[in-house]
Amino acid sequence: MIGSEFLLSVNGVERNVTCEPDTPLLDVLRDTLGLAGPKYGCGIGECGACLVLVDGRARASCDLPVSAVTGPVISVERLPVGGRLHPVQQAFIDEQAAQCGYCTSGMVVAAVALLHECPAPTDRQVREALDNNLCRCGAFGRISPASA
Repeated sequence: MIGSEFLLSVNGVERNVTCEPDTPLLDVLRDTLGLAGPKYGCGIGECGACLVLVDGRARASCDLPVSAVTGPVISVERLPVGGRLHPVQQAFIDEQAAQCGYCTSGMVVAAVALLHECPAPTDRQVREALDNNLCRCGAFGRISPASA
C-alpha cells in the first residue's frame, strides 16, 4: 500500500495504520479499523454523524485528515465503561431518543464532550452543543436548534 504510517490511539489501543496523510479519520476508523459507530453523513463536517472525541473534544472525523490527529481518539463504541453504558447512552435509551439511529452516535458523542467540558450545562449550552447535529431521517432538521 502506498502511503505513510501513522500511530493512532483509538479507543485505548495503539494502532499503526498506513494511508495517505489526507485520508479522513472517518475512513480509517470505518474501513481500516472496522468501527461502525461514526457514520458518513455530509463529508464536510457539518452534520455530526461522524463525531468522535479527539483529545477529549468532539471532532468531525469526515474532514479531519489522519495526519492532523494529535491526541487519543474515542468513538461511541468506547464510551461504555466496565460493561455499563455511558450515562448519556443510557439516557438516550431511557428517553427513546433515537428514530433510525443513524445520527445517534454523533449526538451521544457531542453530549459527552459537552459534559466533559461543563458537567452541569444550561439548556442553552445543550442546544448549542447539539446545534451541528442533523437528523437525516427527520427531514434534515437540527436536533436542538441553538435559537430555540
